[in-house]
Amino acid sequence: MNKTMPTLIEATDWLFRKMVRKFVKERDKIKIEGIMLPGILILNKIIRDGEQRLTDLAEELDFTSGAITALCDKLEERGLAIRKRHQEDRRITLLDITEDGLKFIKRNNKIRTSFMSVLFDGFSIEELHVQAEIFKRLAYNLEHLSDRIMKLSNENTEE
Repeated sequence: MNKTMPTLIEATDWLFRKMVRKFVKERDKIKIEGIMLPGILILNKIIRDGEQRLTDLAEELDFTSGAITALCDKLEERGLAIRKRHQEDRRITLLDITEDGLKFIKRNNKIRTSFMSVLFDGFSIEELHVQAEIFKRLAYNLEHLSDRIMKLSNENTEE
C-alpha cells in the first residue's frame, strides 16, 4: 500500500463522518408544518407505492422500529396518516395516507425538490454520476461493516 494511502483514507473517513453528521443536523432542523423530513419521506413513499408495513418502512428508510413508531405517531396525531391492520394477518400494521396527508404533500411538493437542489447545488451532471457511483459503493461497503469489525474484534480477543 502506498504511504499516503492511510493518511488519505483517514482524511476521507473524517470528511465522510463530518458530512453525515452535518446532514443529519441540518435535516433535523427542518420542520414543515410541524413534520420533520423523514415523516415527509414516509408520506411520499405511501403516495408512490401504496400503504406500507411499518417494518418495511423501518427497513427501507434505515430507521429503528422505535423511530418509525414515533414518526407514525406524529403523522397520525396531525391527521396525515392512519394505521390499519392487514386484512389477512391482523398482526401486521400498515400505514396509509389520509386526504389531509395528500393535501399536505401537494401543498409542500416543492420542498423535496428544493431540498435536493440545494444539497447538490453546483455539481455538474458528470459529478452527480460519479457521486451516485461512490454512494452505491459506500452503501455496499456499509452493508456488513459492523459484522466485519466485530469479527475482527473477536479474533483479537482470542489471541
